[in-house]
Amino acid sequence: MNLSAICPVTTADALARALTIGPDVEAIVASDGRLTYAELGRDVAALRAALVASGIGHGDHVGLCLGNGVRWMTLFLALGSIGAVTVPINTRFRGEEMAYALRQSRVKALFIADRFLRIDFIAMLREICPGIDTALPDPRLLDLQRVIVLGEDIPAAASSFEALRATPAAPVAPGCRPDDILLIQYTSGTTSRPKGVMLTHANMLGNGFFSGGRMGLRIADRFHSARPFFHVAGSSLSVLASIQHVATLVTMDRFEAGEALRLMEAERCTHFSGNDTMALLLLNDPDRAARRLVLRGGWAAASPTILRRIVDELGARECVAGYGLSEASPNIAQSCWWEPVEVRTGARMRPQPGVAVRILGEDGAECPIGEPGEIVVRGWNVMRGYFDKPAETAETLSADGWLATGDLGRLGEDGRLEFLGRAKDIVRVGGENVSPAEIEDILHRHPAIRQAAVVGVPDPRLIEVVVAFVIPNAGVACDPQALIAWCREQMAGFKVPRHLWVVEDFEAIGMTASAKVQKKPLAAHARRLLGLDQVGAP
Repeated sequence: MNLSAICPVTTADALARALTIGPDVEAIVASDGRLTYAELGRDVAALRAALVASGIGHGDHVGLCLGNGVRWMTLFLALGSIGAVTVPINTRFRGEEMAYALRQSRVKALFIADRFLRIDFIAMLREICPGIDTALPDPRLLDLQRVIVLGEDIPAAASSFEALRATPAAPVAPGCRPDDILLIQYTSGTTSRPKGVMLTHANMLGNGFFSGGRMGLRIADRFHSARPFFHVAGSSLSVLASIQHVATLVTMDRFEAGEALRLMEAERCTHFSGNDTMALLLLNDPDRAARRLVLRGGWAAASPTILRRIVDELGARECVAGYGLSEASPNIAQSCWWEPVEVRTGARMRPQPGVAVRILGEDGAECPIGEPGEIVVRGWNVMRGYFDKPAETAETLSADGWLATGDLGRLGEDGRLEFLGRAKDIVRVGGENVSPAEIEDILHRHPAIRQAAVVGVPDPRLIEVVVAFVIPNAGVACDPQALIAWCREQMAGFKVPRHLWVVEDFEAIGMTASAKVQKKPLAAHARRLLGLDQVGAP
C-alpha cells in the first residue's frame, strides 16, 4: 500500500495539513492550557528552531518525562519535525526503571517535569544521576548530556525550559522523513526488562489516520482521551489521530471518572477513548446520570458487554472496538462507526487497510478459517524492531516482515479478526484453553458486579483453574458462592471460577498507568490467598 497517497506520513506534514484545513480549530485542551492549530503550529516552529540551536538534531534520542498536556504535544511534534526520536518515560516509573529506559535507549537530552501528581522527579533523577547537581554526563548515564526541567526545581547541571525557549534561533524547516524513527516505546513486557519498540512516522501517522477514520472523527470533533501520552494509545491514537482528522483533543493529567465526565460535558466532547476499566468507572460513576453528554462515538479496548453499555448508557452510538499492541503502532484491527451496532460492539473486527493477518497453530502452519491460533500480522503498521536488541527482534519479527503478536485469535470467512486473549493470560484447564476475557465478559453481565478480573492458578490435577476477583456495585452485597453458582448456569464447567473473591478495588493489587488491571500481580495475589506459594504447595 502506498500510504503517502492516502494520508500525511510525517508529523510535520500532518500538522501543516491541519493548519491549512482548520487553523482556528482547537488542537488540545489540557490542564496546562489550550491551543488552536494555528497556535500549535507557531509553538512547534519556535521550539523546532530552539531545539536545533541547542544542538538537538536528526536521529538524536530525547526523553520526555511529562504528564499529558500542551507541553508534551508541542515537544513531541517539534522533535519529530527535525527527525529526532522521542523516548516517552512512563510517569509511574521509579528510579531504576527510569534509569534503564534512559540508559538502554541512549537518551541524549531529557525534558522532565520537576513534579507531577505529587511525584518529585528531580529527587528521583538525583538518585540515578547525581551529576545533575555538578556536571553532565554522569558515569551512570554516559549518553545523557542535557536535562531540561519544566518547573522551578532546576539542579545546577540542568537548565530550564524557559531558557531553551529563549535561545536565539533562526527559523528551521522540518527535516523528517516517513521512515525516520519517531518513537521508542518501552513495553511493559513479560521478560525481566522492557524492550524499546521502534516506530516510524509512517507507522504512527498511518495508524492515527485509519483508526481515527474508523471511529468517525471529523473536523472540529472534540475527542476526550485520558490515555497516557507515554503509551502508543495516547501518542498514536489520541495525539496523532486528532491531528490527522483536525479534531480537538481533550485530555487529563490522570484519569478520574467524575472529572472525566465533567470535562466531557463542559467541553462538549463528541468522542472518547478508554479501556474496559475506564469505561466501567465512567458507567458506574454516581454523577453520570446528571451529566448532559453529547458523545457520538469513540473506541474502547473492552468486551462486547461493556461496549454495548457504552453505546446504550453513555450515548456513544458509533463507538467501535479495537485490538492492537505496541509493536503494531498499535492498532491492527478495528470495527467501523458505520457498521450495525451488533457488529461494532462484537469481538470481530476488520484488519486495517493494507494490514495482512494470519492465524498460526503451534506447529507454525496456518490455521483453517474459524480455528484459533496465534495472530501474526504484516503491513505498514509493524515496528522497525526492538532498539539494540537484535535477538529479541528476530524472535518476534520474521525476515519477511511478519510480526508474531503472542496473542490468540481466529479469522472468519469474511476476513474479520476475533481477538481471543493475550496468549500469556490464557488459562489451561485440563486440555482446554480458557480466555479470561470471555469469563470477564460474562461476569460483567451480572447486575451486582461493577468490574471483574480473571486469572489462572496452578492445580495439581487440571494444570490450572480459573479464579476471579470482582468489585460489586455500590451498596450491593455479593456472595462469592452464589456468584460461582450463577456462573455454572452461564458457562461450561471447566470455565467456572474455582474461587472468587470480592474486593473494593484493584489499586492495591496492581493497576497500570493506563488503568488496566495487571494480571501477573493479580495471579500472584491469588496464589498467596490460596497458599500456593508456600514450600511444598502443589
